[in-house]
Amino acid sequence: MVWLTHIAGTLWTTVFDVLPIAAILLGFQLLVLRRRPANPLRLAIGFGYAVLGLALFLVGLEQALFPLGRIMAEQLTAHAFENLAAAGGGLAIDWRDYGWIYVFAAAIGFSTTVAEPSLLAVAMKASEVSGQALRPWGLRIAVALGVALGVALGTFRIVTGTPLPYYIIAGYIVVVAQTTIAPRAIVPLAYDSGGVTTSMVTVPLVTALGLGLATHIPGRSPIIDGFGLIAFASLFPMITVMGYAQMSQWWSRRRASEEEDKK
Repeated sequence: MVWLTHIAGTLWTTVFDVLPIAAILLGFQLLVLRRRPANPLRLAIGFGYAVLGLALFLVGLEQALFPLGRIMAEQLTAHAFENLAAAGGGLAIDWRDYGWIYVFAAAIGFSTTVAEPSLLAVAMKASEVSGQALRPWGLRIAVALGVALGVALGTFRIVTGTPLPYYIIAGYIVVVAQTTIAPRAIVPLAYDSGGVTTSMVTVPLVTALGLGLATHIPGRSPIIDGFGLIAFASLFPMITVMGYAQMSQWWSRRRASEEEDKK
């Protein structure tokens, strides 16, 4: 009964959260466009599905994803401390003792990004608009690799306690430099790819991981050090997607040059 009450309360809250969106859409449809929505029954059913899905997702976040990220961070840091104690190193923090945390962070970043519904939608539309020139899986892998690299580097920052702005400023310098030489057609897509990664699957686990690490590593503050991984997850996909386009362009030119030489 406790679970049912919790789900019902979350569902009721979600309805009130989504109602303003529905009101704006219907208001513009009826008052500005002055047209009745087509298939109102289908719209109502879809609205119900969306509300129910959001409510269940929020319950899942609270009951599973956030605790999972926190527990994994706690166990991995405890393992690092055990290794330090066995080596006689006390509690001195050395970034090399947290290797499994970086591996776990990269794996979480990659897997959650590949499963991200918003990225799948963008990849499918990009492939459709480009006439299949951009493969959905190629774009998704490039973005996922960027998130994996970014989250792993973000956990390294938490372990070492180095300032966040240094990484972000350096990363955007790389993005600006790549923008000047990357194919023009890929630049807007690369920028959007950085945004779609911060959605419903990636954000909860990555946030829980950052907060868990900052909570269980001595000398780190959850407020100052626990947040910031999402910034890494948004930044590095822009770098990898533009890099993927640049490598593809270079490879195409090389193949064309080799074919000309053979002739």
